[in-house]
Amino acid sequence: MNRSRKYVGINNEIMGCMTPIGKVIRDSWVFGLIPEAETCEGWDAAGIDALLQKLNIEWDKYGCLVRYLPKVLSERHQRIHSAAINMAIEQGWSGEYEINNEDDR
Repeated sequence: MNRSRKYVGINNEIMGCMTPIGKVIRDSWVFGLIPEAETCEGWDAAGIDALLQKLNIEWDKYGCLVRYLPKVLSERHQRIHSAAINMAIEQGWSGEYEINNEDDR
């Protein structure tokens, strides 16, 4: 995201919101850092970065692995991410972009 631009919001994202910022927002919902109704539309880069910093602290508590989440967080993660994946697939996302561009990282 360009630092001078505002974020479009997770509901307006490209690729069915299967982007790094989309993942930050969904994971922030999982940990209760923001309400699930918060789309972050209109946020600037500093706001997204601040959210990411808080999110990293939460993930570090669990070794950055879903399998170490407590049951309530694990179930919330499954619900939120499964719904997002299903919606993205309905919008034409296949995950191939991420696989085909691994060499670019």
